[in-house]
Amino acid sequence: MTASKQPRIIIFTGSSCPWCNRVKQYLKEKGFRFREVNVERDRDGARELQRRHIMGVPVILIGSHPIVGFDKAKIDKLLGIKR
Repeated sequence: MTASKQPRIIIFTGSSCPWCNRVKQYLKEKGFRFREVNVERDRDGARELQRRHIMGVPVILIGSHPIVGFDKAKIDKLLGIKR
């Protein structure tokens, strides 16, 4: 998938979250760009998760589809990554 056709990806993270780091590393390895929102430092980001009734991280927002946790199968499906 080329960068120009890549969907918007936002990862909501926490500072001491090992799964957050794994998600970021996985997307980097696959060549995807993303915006990281650390909910400990970004109050608007924390409010966005509360608005969606999500209390944990990581949360990967691909387009308008939220994925809670590092669910590689869902990430791959939404991004068209072949296994």
